[in-house]
Amino acid sequence: MATQSLTITDNRTGKTYEIPISEGTIKATDLRQMKASEDDFGLMTYDPAFMNTASCRSAITFIDGDKGILEYRGYPIEQLAEKSTYLETAYLLLNGELPSKKELETWEYDITHHTIVNENFRKLLEGFRFNAHPMGRLVSSMAALGTFYPEAKEIFDPAVRKKQIIRIIAKVITIAGFHYRHTIGMPYAYPDNDLSYPGNFLNMMFKMTETKYKPNPALERALDVLFILHADHEQNCSTNAMRAVGSSQVDPYSAVAAAAAALYGPLHGGANEAVIHMLNEIGSVKNVPDFIKKVKAGEGVRLMGFGHRVYKNYDPRAKIIKQVADEVFEVTGRNPLLDIALELEKIALSDDYFVKRKLYPNVDFYSGLIYQAMRIPMEMFTVLFAIPRVSGWLAQWQEMLLDPDQKIARPRQIFTGPERRDYPRG
Repeated sequence: MATQSLTITDNRTGKTYEIPISEGTIKATDLRQMKASEDDFGLMTYDPAFMNTASCRSAITFIDGDKGILEYRGYPIEQLAEKSTYLETAYLLLNGELPSKKELETWEYDITHHTIVNENFRKLLEGFRFNAHPMGRLVSSMAALGTFYPEAKEIFDPAVRKKQIIRIIAKVITIAGFHYRHTIGMPYAYPDNDLSYPGNFLNMMFKMTETKYKPNPALERALDVLFILHADHEQNCSTNAMRAVGSSQVDPYSAVAAAAAALYGPLHGGANEAVIHMLNEIGSVKNVPDFIKKVKAGEGVRLMGFGHRVYKNYDPRAKIIKQVADEVFEVTGRNPLLDIALELEKIALSDDYFVKRKLYPNVDFYSGLIYQAMRIPMEMFTVLFAIPRVSGWLAQWQEMLLDPDQKIARPRQIFTGPERRDYPRG
């Protein structure tokens, strides 16, 4: 008997089966051989929300939630945040290795010179109501962008696929910036090829009458770090949507639109906005103890920005983002909500109620404070999550396309409806 195997006895039939174990998993289809009768379909697993199911094999992002570890292609997130740029990190996610100096220069040039959008695309942008939600705009715009590039459906042509990846990463900041300007009734600020990726985004958001927009270096770097922290996060809801929709072999613009729609949900991309609402409701440091009491008593309030589906330790991104917050506030001035946030964190990290439940601050706890200090409206927070995440989505999509194990996503179900019956009227 193989040592790397699982022996199962089916008590319905008395039969024993040996199931191979590989990489800590068994194949769900290996259970199909276990049948109660000849016409039985075979045993299935029931796992709503994929709580304990691996849907793919991936070499992109590694997370150890118990130890608080996050790595992109083997590189710790702490080192990337300190030493890398977002575009270099995006290249790493997509290609598996850090670029050489020449490769990075070419990559940055290609992204920078594809930020412009077709002028006809402006008509679509202007078709939205001025107060349409930025994420609804982004989802629709990304799907529509694919119609400008009919060759995008040639997803198995490496050159065509690379071109679309460059276009999507480049144009997402332009789309986001243009939508913001349309919302506030300001003329569009066009991309500036002399600026960095985060600097260009700030330019398209905030340029006024100056001939040349010059982003504050500290804010530019802070945004770059935030983009690195949000670039990928393993098989989360939106990444799963990207892979599932992409498995139909649709063009990447449509798959990105689906992923962005998943991110739009308040349980996924809207958490940092919820933190700001919570801090505003608390109102003052003196109100924090009463708020904590209500949380512990289950009186209808939640401690937002703490805890994570994966991390059962301190979210490594939260440690980095807290340092970034200090650097941003030196430029913008101290966000008045920061003192409330610090007091919440202090109590939560020392109170047995939260410690036992492993409710540590996550990446959303401080990111909203930073965006708010940078004058970015709350409605745009999830858009700033989506902008860097497109590189992770595209890396996961490309990996899925080239994985011979992958087929079109088609989960099974447990049917709970009525048994076959005849139509009541002749």
